[in-house]
Amino acid sequence: GRKSGRCLEGEQVLWGWEPDANLSIHTDNPDLTPCFQNTILAWIPSIYLWTALPFYLLYLKRSKRGYIVLSMLSRFKTLFGVLLWCVSWADLFYSFHELLQSRTPPPVYFVTPLVIGITMLLATLLIQYERLRGVQSSGVLIIFWFLSVLCAVGPFRSKIVTTTAQRFRSATFYIYFVLLIIELILSCFKEKPPFFSPASADPNPSPELTSGFLSRLTFWWFTSFAIRGYKKPLEDKDLWSLNEDDVSKNIVQKLSREWDREKADAQSKSNHALNHVGDGPEEAEVLIRGKRHNRKPSFLKALLRTFGPYFLIGSFFKLIQDLLSFVNPQLLSVLISFIKNKDAPTWWGFLIAALMFTCTVLQTLIVHQHFQYCFVTGMRLRTGITGVIYRKSLVITNSAKRSSTVGEIVNLMSVDAQRFMDLVAFLNMLWSAPLQTCLALYFLWQALGPSVLAGVAVMVLLIPFNSAVAIKTRAFQVEQMQYKDSRIKLMNEILGGIKVLKLYAWEPSFSEKVLEIRKNELRVLKKSAYLNSLSNFAWTSSPFLVALTTFAVYVLVDERNTLDAEKAFVSLSLFNILKFPLAMLPQLISNIAQTSVSLKRIQQFLSHDELDPNCVERNVIAPGKEFGAVLHGAAAGACFLHSINLLVPSGALVAVVGHVGCGKSSLLSALLGEMEKLEGEVAVKGSVAYVPQQAWIQNATLKDNILFGQAPNEQKYQNILEACALKADLEVLPGGDHTEIGEKGINLSGGQRQRVSLARAVFSSSDIYLLDDPLSAVDSHVAKHIFDQVIGPDGVLKGKTRVLVTHGIGFLPQVDHIVVLADGKISEMGSYQELLKQNKAFAEFLRNYALDENIEEDELTSTVLKRERFFPNGSVALTRQLSVISSEGGECPSKMSARRRVAEKKPKLIQAETTEVGTVKLTVFWQYMKAVSPVISLIICFLYCCQNAAAIGANVWLSDWTNEPVINGTQHNTSMRIGVYAALGLLQGFIVFVSSFTLAMGGINAARKLHAALLENKFHTPQSFYDTTPTGRVINRFSKDIFVIDEVIPPTILMFLGTFFVSLSTMIVIIASTPLFAVVIVPLAVLYFFVQRFYVATSRQLKRLESVSRSPIYSHFSETISGTSVIRAYQREKSFIDISDRKVDENQKCYYPSIVSNRWLGIRVEFVGNCIVLFAALFAVIGKSSLNAGLVGLSVSYALQVTLALNWMVRTTSDLETNIVAVERIKEYSETETEAPWIIEDKRPPADWPSRGELEFVNYSVRYRKGLDLVLKDLNLQVHGGEKIGIVGRTGAGKSSMTLCLFRILEAAKGEIRIDGVRISEIGLHDLRSRLTIIPQDPVLFSGTLRMNLDPFNKYSDEEVWKALELSHLKKFVSSQPSMLEFECSEGGENLSVGQRQLICLARALLRKTRILILDEATAAIDLETDDLIQMTIRTQFEDCTVLTIAHRLNTIMDYTRILVLDNGTIAEFDTPTNLIASRGIFYGMAKDAGLA
Repeated sequence: GRKSGRCLEGEQVLWGWEPDANLSIHTDNPDLTPCFQNTILAWIPSIYLWTALPFYLLYLKRSKRGYIVLSMLSRFKTLFGVLLWCVSWADLFYSFHELLQSRTPPPVYFVTPLVIGITMLLATLLIQYERLRGVQSSGVLIIFWFLSVLCAVGPFRSKIVTTTAQRFRSATFYIYFVLLIIELILSCFKEKPPFFSPASADPNPSPELTSGFLSRLTFWWFTSFAIRGYKKPLEDKDLWSLNEDDVSKNIVQKLSREWDREKADAQSKSNHALNHVGDGPEEAEVLIRGKRHNRKPSFLKALLRTFGPYFLIGSFFKLIQDLLSFVNPQLLSVLISFIKNKDAPTWWGFLIAALMFTCTVLQTLIVHQHFQYCFVTGMRLRTGITGVIYRKSLVITNSAKRSSTVGEIVNLMSVDAQRFMDLVAFLNMLWSAPLQTCLALYFLWQALGPSVLAGVAVMVLLIPFNSAVAIKTRAFQVEQMQYKDSRIKLMNEILGGIKVLKLYAWEPSFSEKVLEIRKNELRVLKKSAYLNSLSNFAWTSSPFLVALTTFAVYVLVDERNTLDAEKAFVSLSLFNILKFPLAMLPQLISNIAQTSVSLKRIQQFLSHDELDPNCVERNVIAPGKEFGAVLHGAAAGACFLHSINLLVPSGALVAVVGHVGCGKSSLLSALLGEMEKLEGEVAVKGSVAYVPQQAWIQNATLKDNILFGQAPNEQKYQNILEACALKADLEVLPGGDHTEIGEKGINLSGGQRQRVSLARAVFSSSDIYLLDDPLSAVDSHVAKHIFDQVIGPDGVLKGKTRVLVTHGIGFLPQVDHIVVLADGKISEMGSYQELLKQNKAFAEFLRNYALDENIEEDELTSTVLKRERFFPNGSVALTRQLSVISSEGGECPSKMSARRRVAEKKPKLIQAETTEVGTVKLTVFWQYMKAVSPVISLIICFLYCCQNAAAIGANVWLSDWTNEPVINGTQHNTSMRIGVYAALGLLQGFIVFVSSFTLAMGGINAARKLHAALLENKFHTPQSFYDTTPTGRVINRFSKDIFVIDEVIPPTILMFLGTFFVSLSTMIVIIASTPLFAVVIVPLAVLYFFVQRFYVATSRQLKRLESVSRSPIYSHFSETISGTSVIRAYQREKSFIDISDRKVDENQKCYYPSIVSNRWLGIRVEFVGNCIVLFAALFAVIGKSSLNAGLVGLSVSYALQVTLALNWMVRTTSDLETNIVAVERIKEYSETETEAPWIIEDKRPPADWPSRGELEFVNYSVRYRKGLDLVLKDLNLQVHGGEKIGIVGRTGAGKSSMTLCLFRILEAAKGEIRIDGVRISEIGLHDLRSRLTIIPQDPVLFSGTLRMNLDPFNKYSDEEVWKALELSHLKKFVSSQPSMLEFECSEGGENLSVGQRQLICLARALLRKTRILILDEATAAIDLETDDLIQMTIRTQFEDCTVLTIAHRLNTIMDYTRILVLDNGTIAEFDTPTNLIASRGIFYGMAKDAGLA
């Protein structure tokens, strides 16, 4: 009954189903009609290729990769292609030949060979075109050859089985089939890389670009990397370079372009709106309308334009995957009906199993392509946003910068950019979720009819519940973000001013503040934990509730409605598909809400005012340099400048003098264009170098700090070092000028920092030098040296234009012009002599302060200068950095050899952040469990077991119910069935609720404990730790790691336990229904385990590298923000942007492989899942006779959902392993060594101690850290109560170290210090520190009220505070502020001048009023009048106290009782000033330099 007849004459014949149904389906040896074979089957590949072609050609036209040289592979491919074309046309000619012989063949024999022939020719041409376009491996063709082979298998089999008379056609078909297989195999190989492609100098290019299509589809190219990561922990050098499209330069460029375009659009629109305001009565209405038009530029649009198109490719894959996911439930229903039908041929079963497997594999491949596109988009988004924010921070005005703290701006970069990244991965759910829902409902309706609506109703009711929870959670999140922001801001300040906190013994007060914020933060976390467990409950129960209502309604509506396996399990698997979109939607919505907050924050930052680059004209031709009438005010500055007219001739040296806060620094800012100009003009001719009042030092080597990106010029460099008096400092720095300098120049003294800053300016050889008080921080003789060698009339800079803000009167006679500022106006100006003659305020000021003008300029000074060695100055003395010499074994015989030896090793002060390597130790998990509490941990596991038992119970009960026999078209005891099913399901939901809540509580508990321990330890950590650890690293523990412990670890554990138990229950169910399955479990488990180990090893190390490479981005960023004015003055923005880009790229280089590793893993793990589906179905087919439909339905529907669980399980284990590292990192910093206890109960000194204020040093020696040289050697001295002692000495003689020893910031190496006869080493630190008073070198203020800054413990009454303010001459300023004592100081006291800050420190000292006062260089940054005020206050208020002053200006201490001269850590002279001058020793030399002797 085989119809080979005229195929195209009758419909039923074409399909050949009706006459031949038996032949095709109901036999054990099926076959298709030749007709079907020859038309539909043969045409499928051709149709595919023709549809794909136009798109593909378009793509090829646009991609430029250079061409590939003709290789053997390509030649063979072409040859076989041509042969295929010949073979198919041979068929065509044979048909013509038959025509001639008057046997008319059916038309199909003409059409098909013609179509196939043309297609083959096309494919052959495409091979060549691709080669010319540089495509190494073509996906389009591989799919084409695969389809062709697939479609030829059926005819091939039937040709073998049935021998036909058509010998010729059989022969050509066999040849055709063989050639197809060869082509398929050949096309899997990839070509050599293109010729002439831009030769990349990449040391380590990513193999992705050159890998074949199949390798890309399965991410096979990543395997070598995974293996390498498994063998040994990955390092930086193992990472591949980024692809061209992912490099930040390119991305940020695109994004900036779009954002500028968007800004321009918004600008033109709002201008357009403003032009419409008329004068008529309708004016108001138009104004309102105009307001509405004035739209802000939308950053979102810019993002969409930049990243949208790439993202859409991923969306297309998602669409295909969504459609495929509905094929399996249909196949399941076919499988169940096959099991029921006992006499169906077995090959059906095998075919169904094979189809299920193919479908799942396809789904896997496609979904991972989709994710790859999404995640790469996310990665690019982060790069782009980070880059744009960085570039913006360089041009933002100062007032805008003040409106958001450094911490907040860094948060924009870290947290908010991260939000975008997380959102993009699931953004496609926005349209995919509704689509999946509609499809699922359609199929459900087919199975169960209208009863589905009951289920849908439940779902719809759950959506508002879920979204309400989501909205509430978001509100909590915003609140918590605020707490977190303020906590980190506070921590930032605390760590910045930790030294001051230690000196004042203020730690408890600040610790309390942090814990207060933390308490609120955890309170909010607890609330959101309640909500989360509610939503977890809804999430787990929703599919079940939906199924329950649907089945119940279905069964109860009509007793003829019987629930059979097919309906029940197909519906269940559809409900399972529904579960994901329904769960994701609320979460996605809340995510979008969060991201929109972030978007607003970023958009607001990017819309801040920028400095007007043209407010200072740089190209004025007029002689010299001039400023026109400038009336400018800083919107938020502490002072205003008005009506200033100033012209500085080219090459002049102009000094600017005036009281504290009269606008001297603002004048320089105005010249740099940092102030907002209201009217007038500023013109600057030529390039500018700027030395700020507080030196800005980068975390780089000393040499890099001076070169600041200029080309090195050794000769010039050495001269400058000499002139800036840095030579001597270099000799004692461990690595010479290659010494690494810590953040903010932590390991240099104030004086050294200032000199480095000056050297940087001199090296830049600009035309104009703006020097903001560079001489204040250095000792007087060094200041003189610098003035003579650098700034003065004969210095290196002579002939350049110099504007010098100064407090030092000694230099004024040598300058060309003096400008006197008062309250933002120029009160007088002229040369020194002119001003003296005018006899106004300035002359008065001078007469009070001027010293002998006729300093004897004899050889003495120069010999002194040659003789002395400037060691790096006090506060952070020479040996702080000599970490290496220790390894050389103690002290070095001579300075020089030490220098040589050290230079070879170039020690770094700041150790690289360590990354843990290898598996996370189980102890870390144990530590976390201990923090949670072991009992709770056990309870949680037990609850999870119960929950899964309930779930399995419910499903087994369902399968049992479906097998209940149908009698007279009805089933019995339905109500009992429904009842038990409902009870089991609800029980499961309840347990979920309890367990997730318990877990969350445990997590919060742990978070509280860990943070408290970390904080406690950090307040007890000795100062030396902070000198060698960048604050960024400590802050990272407090922000990133605490965040992980708060919000990442608990949900991850929840996820892990959930997926683990789901996978476990799946195995149990499948084995129970088809015991054969146990055989397969072992190999699958082994495969799974291997993939998991490879992945976890690689991915964990990648995550670690990523988090380590992330902190430099932020620390460089915060460094940049604090130094913007310097960077702008030197016009170095471009290179800083490059550095930032490089750091981001380094970070993304670690991040990209970790995305790919997820895809690599996903495909392999899901393959294991797909095998489980395959075997569950296969064994069901094999054991068909002994199985009932219910059980098969149960096991296969479980298998279908296991894939997701397996995938997430590996993911969460690895997430858990990577995130639990946070516990390890926090532990590491909670266990660093601590300083002595704050209070020792049985050793507390008497309440009025020290009553006399006597000090005694006995054989006292001290060093900075173990293994370093001694800074003070065998000091013996006695100070009587009430004495005033001045401490002087060359830089680095150990002056500041003495004060640090008194406060036990440094602990004695030997000997002891007694105060009033009490050994200070025996009492608690707080008892000691709170009884001494210090006015420290750098005035540190914390953001908060002024009152808090003076008295954090609220120990004193308001009267006392006002009294202290009055005595420190701040009363006038404070009472002029509207909020008086509640005046808000900004971060670091930015809104007060340096002098005012210093006075606040004085006020602190006055409030404390203890018997011993220590003054450390406190007089440096103040003009002489304020200086006198302070000195007077100290003389009157601390009359009966012991005062130790570390002096730089000798005139302040000339009337002290005794003067201690330190030299190189030993006492050189100790006597009254008069005796010392008489004895003509070191002190006499210094006094002579200062013109006092």
